[in-house]
Amino acid sequence: MSRWGFPVIDFHCHFPGDEPVQERLDAEYEHVCGPAKLARLRANAAAYHERVRLARTLPPTEPETRTTEEVAAAWRADADDAGLTRVVFMSGGGNDRLGGVVAAHRERFAGFANHQPCAPGAAAELRRAVTELGLSGYKVIAPWVTVPLADRSLWPVWEVCEEYGLPVVLHFGPVNSGGGLGHAPNMDPIALHDVAKAFPSVNFVVAHFGCGYPGELLRLGWSNANVHVDTSSNHEWTRWMPYELTLKDLFRRFHETFGPERIVFGTDSCDFPWGYLTPHADEQVRIVAELNLSPRDRQLIFAGNAARLLGLDLPGIATTREDAA
Repeated sequence: MSRWGFPVIDFHCHFPGDEPVQERLDAEYEHVCGPAKLARLRANAAAYHERVRLARTLPPTEPETRTTEEVAAAWRADADDAGLTRVVFMSGGGNDRLGGVVAAHRERFAGFANHQPCAPGAAAELRRAVTELGLSGYKVIAPWVTVPLADRSLWPVWEVCEEYGLPVVLHFGPVNSGGGLGHAPNMDPIALHDVAKAFPSVNFVVAHFGCGYPGELLRLGWSNANVHVDTSSNHEWTRWMPYELTLKDLFRRFHETFGPERIVFGTDSCDFPWGYLTPHADEQVRIVAELNLSPRDRQLIFAGNAARLLGLDLPGIATTREDAA
């Protein structure tokens, strides 16, 4: 049982580690603007990141010097302290590395493949990640994908997701904090519309309440019952909306429209010394209580929906509204 008194699966975390996709993106920026301007871009992003960190009263991070096994043990200790049933990592320094971390802690961790769907051999890599590495889903940073998500060149990737019943988590909206990527193809969740229509048995989860595009996500969810939303992140993006918007507003509106069956809890926890971001979870638990959601709805949001998407049969966790207490 979790520290909050009910089962909790955190569906959106990250195991610390550099991602090859980001390395390729930096190389593309350097090719366009040159190394000096790339350094300025990174400095701008770092300054904004620091501003957000201070606002959230988080300690500064330092380069990780521990081994992968030591970091995994530290993450496991944090998960155990919070009483989490499962932690689902969306990335972890490449599929092979994350697969090894998950395999060593299978009773507590799950992981998603995280590679470019437009890269050569992407479908084969996704199949390998599932069948050989034991990963449970697929994570895509949509603005980094250089062709439309509905482009037929990506069809083989979505077909693998369909074949294995893999949930797909997509990040839309700006990437890498202020000073990062603010405009690109597939920035808007509506880019997923035709894919969700073509693959109705695949469960798509849009991260961070749409990250700047909540209205578009609501429209996408209205037209596609296989589209879900996750609650993760610090929701700093709400400060950049042209109208007042709070995390409580988002919970209320998505509960009214998507229903409790399509909302999935997450925190976006990743780096140390931050570790598991318990304050993010505390805030969401408080909001659900303030909205007076039923114990049944709370159970689905904080554990049941994640268990269903992952195909987990866990004692004490109902995965449908009918079964929830």
